[in-house]
Amino acid sequence: YHSSYDPENSASHYTFLPDQPDSGHRKSLKIISGIFLSSFLLLSVAFFPILNNQSPDLQSNSRSPAPPSRGVSQGVSDKTFRDVVNASHVSYAWSNAMLSWQRTAYHFQPQKNWMNDPNGPLYHKGWYHLFYQYNPDSAIWGNITWGHAVSKDLIHWLYLPFAMVPDQWYDINGVWTGSATILPDGQIMMLYTGDTDDYVQVQNLAYPTNLSDPLLLDWVKYKGNPVLVPPPGIGVKDFRDPTTAWTGPQNGQWLLTIGSKIGKTGIALVYETSNFTSFKLLDEVLHAVPGTGMWECVDFYPVSTEKTNGLDTSYNGPGVKHVLKASLDDNKQDHYAIGTYDLTKNKWTPDKPELDCGIGLKLDYGKYYASKTFYDPKKQRRVLWGWIGETDSESADLQKGWASVQSIPRTVLYDKKTGTHLLQWPVEEIESLRAGDPIVKQVNLQPGSIELLHVDSAAELDIEASFEVDKVALQGIIEADHVGFSCSTSGGAASRGILGPFGVVVIADQTLSELTPVYFFISKGADGRAEAHFCADQTRSSEAPGVAKRVYGSSVPVLDGEKHSMRLLVDHSIVESFAQGGRTVITSRIYPTKAVNGAARLVVFNNATGASVTASVKIWSLESANIQSFPLQDL
Repeated sequence: YHSSYDPENSASHYTFLPDQPDSGHRKSLKIISGIFLSSFLLLSVAFFPILNNQSPDLQSNSRSPAPPSRGVSQGVSDKTFRDVVNASHVSYAWSNAMLSWQRTAYHFQPQKNWMNDPNGPLYHKGWYHLFYQYNPDSAIWGNITWGHAVSKDLIHWLYLPFAMVPDQWYDINGVWTGSATILPDGQIMMLYTGDTDDYVQVQNLAYPTNLSDPLLLDWVKYKGNPVLVPPPGIGVKDFRDPTTAWTGPQNGQWLLTIGSKIGKTGIALVYETSNFTSFKLLDEVLHAVPGTGMWECVDFYPVSTEKTNGLDTSYNGPGVKHVLKASLDDNKQDHYAIGTYDLTKNKWTPDKPELDCGIGLKLDYGKYYASKTFYDPKKQRRVLWGWIGETDSESADLQKGWASVQSIPRTVLYDKKTGTHLLQWPVEEIESLRAGDPIVKQVNLQPGSIELLHVDSAAELDIEASFEVDKVALQGIIEADHVGFSCSTSGGAASRGILGPFGVVVIADQTLSELTPVYFFISKGADGRAEAHFCADQTRSSEAPGVAKRVYGSSVPVLDGEKHSMRLLVDHSIVESFAQGGRTVITSRIYPTKAVNGAARLVVFNNATGASVTASVKIWSLESANIQSFPLQDL
């Protein structure tokens, strides 16, 4: 890179426009910078050393031993974030203020300690129930117990006493992931994986003792547990995470699937039952994909190709496709595919073999795993939960006293326009946290320009942004540009092309030494066809070592007549980013050292070299969710 930027002779300048009133209490600040200065600022991002060894803060760092793997010896995916471990064992001198800032304001998380998979979500007598993997003793994985919380709206939550603890021989080493099935008479069957005293994965049954209790406070484990053990040919540590059951072709028959593997082939075993205490393994698997490894947390559910509502898990018939999702132990990401389910033959077939489960699309291209859906009968929608783990060091988690959050629940619909994708979108209830009217901005961004937007708190935001690329430039450029572009290998937002990147920078400090861009990049192939990519760049999200600094993302279909659009939910150390109505989603965890405690800034930018972009932005400040313990006197 060679810059001709001359700070003494450059014509670049800032123009401060008069403050504009907004809802009586907000003001917007517009900063327009010329092409040279803004290019310098954006491009310079790539050339700051990732670890500035001269920094006073970093001089206080020390090396610590790599933490051990968590869970692998017991046969579950590693719960230690390996990227950080492999990259560096440097311990950063986090201040209490920095760590306190990382805690989210409106995402669900326990009061303290470790959390991972969402379990058995359901709706019962006016309350949404969430169970979750929890360690009551520490901020690292272990002693897995079922935490329990309830909500009226999926946003404000009340912690309840534990639903289940590891206290029987068949789950003494962990009450692991499970799913709820609600029978026609209202009974709730909760099947879950237990890790036995001999470290064998078995399936167990539990159910509430009092169905008339809206809070479902008391659960009993079936006296005949385990109800399923690993079948012949399946490893004792490769048999876990039963799904919600669906009705079979015979009267009174229920079917469910459990993830496993044979060699390196990921499979979904299918069992039938009529009473949830005795089961029969069917001869054929629901589906198998060679080379994908162990399938964890399998999910299987119908989506309507005609309507905009969700479907009960047992729904089948015309106008229905089925989604198969597997959490791949090998790469720690959630993959899905859309296909056709033959109930009689009990076989699922992907619509597009090249997009089969495990080799095609992902639910989320960032830090997101072990997701689980449930059907919400109250609003006739399918709701998706996902575990958002940490991407910092284990020592930092122990220092702050907690680890992991749950994603904002998302609705899931079939994308009728593409026929290949799902559309994930935050549940509408999140909008109840919006504080007043939005800040609305529209600005023409010339190549290499940025605009800084003033908001009350850039750490808790709901942002909707659309970008219209200059049509003359988009259609007039016929030469190939960035053929084979990939977000993960692109070098981030500082890597410029003719038609990108352009987007939004969140959680930036005043000097832009820390920042997290979320953006589109349009590449052109040798045939002149344009392809849009949606990326989230964490390479400069923090000046601290020992945290993940990846570029996440994927290509995203942008159809004729569509603008490039995104929605971002910013909540301190987590950013959930949705492109094109939820066709592609990226979740980021970030750990800034400067852009905290009121110092965070929000920016829109266009770092393309050959096209202007018109950005239209709506920004809402979000209030905190009310997440607290249920009043003891009311239990």
